[in-house]
Amino acid sequence: MKNLISIVICSLIIMSCSETKKEITTIKEETVIPFTPPVSRKIAYAKADEILAQLSIEEKIELIGGHNLFFVKGLEKFNIPQLYLSDATQGVHIRKALSGQLEKSTAFPCPILLASTWNPELTQQYANAIGEECRAGDIAVLLGPGMNIYRVSKNGRNFEYFGEDPYLASRLIENYVVGMQNTGTVATLKHFLANNHEFHRRTSNVIIDERTMHEIYIPAFKAGIDAGAMAVMASYNKVNGEWAGQSKYLISDVLKGELDFKGLVMTDWWSVWDPIKTINSGTDLEMPGEANEGFAEYGDVYVRSNAKKLLDEGKVTEQAINKMAKNVISLSIAMGLDKRSVKDESYLSKFSEHEKIALNTAKEGIVLLKNENVLPISKNKKILITGDYVEEIARGGGSAEVEGYNNVSMLDALKKEFNNITYSKNPTDEEITKNDVVIISIGTIDHEGWDKEFELTPETNTKIVNITSQNPNTIVVVNSGSGIEMTPWNQKVAGIINAWYVGQNGNTALAEIISGKTNPSGKLPISIEKQFSDSPGANYIPDINEKYTGVLINGKMTYPKEDSDMNYPQVDVEYKEGVLVGYRWYETKNIKPLYAFGFGLSYSSFEFSDLKLSTTNLIDDNNLNVTFNVKNTSNIEGAEVAQLYIQDIKSSIIRPIKELKGFKKVLLKGGETIQIEMELTAKDFSFYNVETKSWEIEKGDFNILIGNASDNIILQQKISYSKK
Repeated sequence: MKNLISIVICSLIIMSCSETKKEITTIKEETVIPFTPPVSRKIAYAKADEILAQLSIEEKIELIGGHNLFFVKGLEKFNIPQLYLSDATQGVHIRKALSGQLEKSTAFPCPILLASTWNPELTQQYANAIGEECRAGDIAVLLGPGMNIYRVSKNGRNFEYFGEDPYLASRLIENYVVGMQNTGTVATLKHFLANNHEFHRRTSNVIIDERTMHEIYIPAFKAGIDAGAMAVMASYNKVNGEWAGQSKYLISDVLKGELDFKGLVMTDWWSVWDPIKTINSGTDLEMPGEANEGFAEYGDVYVRSNAKKLLDEGKVTEQAINKMAKNVISLSIAMGLDKRSVKDESYLSKFSEHEKIALNTAKEGIVLLKNENVLPISKNKKILITGDYVEEIARGGGSAEVEGYNNVSMLDALKKEFNNITYSKNPTDEEITKNDVVIISIGTIDHEGWDKEFELTPETNTKIVNITSQNPNTIVVVNSGSGIEMTPWNQKVAGIINAWYVGQNGNTALAEIISGKTNPSGKLPISIEKQFSDSPGANYIPDINEKYTGVLINGKMTYPKEDSDMNYPQVDVEYKEGVLVGYRWYETKNIKPLYAFGFGLSYSSFEFSDLKLSTTNLIDDNNLNVTFNVKNTSNIEGAEVAQLYIQDIKSSIIRPIKELKGFKKVLLKGGETIQIEMELTAKDFSFYNVETKSWEIEKGDFNILIGNASDNIILQQKISYSKK
């Protein structure tokens, strides 16, 4: 009997252990399924050749330059439609001056907030929703996603992009492309290449070495191309002495050659100045194809108006013009636009779904930077809110601006979530002290065409310090498209929430994070420096005549004619930091940022353990499997972003201290453990060798690093690499 009882007890213990083991689910980092056009490129090219054979040279030339600012001419007799091109990455920008526009479009959270979600699946949903609104609005081509790397925090268009790390940007961009194009809307990768600031972008000459180009600034474009992107837009700036859109090296050699891009290459609006170079560069479409009042003084430099004369003079060939026209025609054929309408009004019924995706994006992308036991706030606390963007929604400006509908202000969202809210633009000492918590809303309005200041105004900093001195339970909400200086008050306030630009209903997400209804899970896709002088590009704005350096008026940098002034002296902007961008720079130079790349707080707590590698001796091109566990050690359901970095312990060339090569966002119930599996390839350990024009690994030791921020590595294991 005793033996029988013993057997039963042992069996129960074994079953219990077995059941516990089964509860640990293994989750892998996903790979995206590339977009395949409805009609193969081979068939589309063949049909385009048939059409070209029936066109006059004048008809071909009409195709290779834009019309009416935002359109590409069609060929009615061949059922090739006129194409409408619309901005931008964070939603449909409604151009009120044009007829036939959508009555409304969803204002999604800005792309840098989307990057803060570290969620590729959500990125695909986000892009899919925007693509559906494009279809509803008869938009054939979305002029996005933007993917220029965050090099300097002053860049006025950082809010349109996906942060400082090429690996993170690549994984999100590939999902954006697939999500967008699965709706039948063309995605346009922009701006190729090295358009990393807005300060007089048209007369900036970026000096960049080949290795830096390949390791930092090209990867996101390659990821988008590999995911099936159908269009690419060249940038405004010069790259190593030549404007990008007319650079044969960039367009023909790199983009169409090395990256094997088969789609349509267009210029940005008024960004090329030599029609001969443009035609011979490999660019297919010059936009907008003609001058407007602001550019008339620079003469007739347009492809459409010059091509026939240049052909007659023997300065360009009909073959070059044919190549351009062929890619314009084949785009429509490959997307099936000769067989179906661009416009599909059935998507108008999906706007409520799009609002939910916008809200979910804000919930996952708002980043909690600091919390000294002040958050979450119970609903019955007395709360004072003050500052800017309380009654109006902060958003980025320029071609990417989306106004939205059903807009929810911060004040309205907080009033809905809390019972006792007081708003005061300029609160008295009594108002500050009698409330349990003070929320100060600050921020910037970032804009295409000029860069912003990193520093806030002295008045704003003084206000924050004064309020905090009277009420220690002060929370700052930051509304901005990139990092700002927080050093004057970072140590004084109890909480900081980086809300970015939350979109039309993202303030609801903000209010829910403040109340605890939503557990924050956003992680920074950038490093936030203590002062701008710490930045790798700190001296990029030259000390030139005041006429050109601009003045700050009401928070906006104002220049003579802004960035359209082609008389502004060319400025060489040398990327002296090379591959050391963002956290790569701060760690290698031993400069501690205020907040590190990948950082973000949660109301939950997490534990990492059990790092295992499939081998510790990697040989040749074999892959490495990495597994580890993440446990939610709290009783609050929350999401954590596990980050995998690689460190080359000893290298013959300068390499960063570490480089992100894997990440996975996981949602865990209280007490739950999940096993994460990631696979590394030989490319992940490589650097770009400018001598051999290839990616190479040096034999030696590497560290596999696992953590939840670039400055918080929790697990580590060494491997060696060798060749047979």
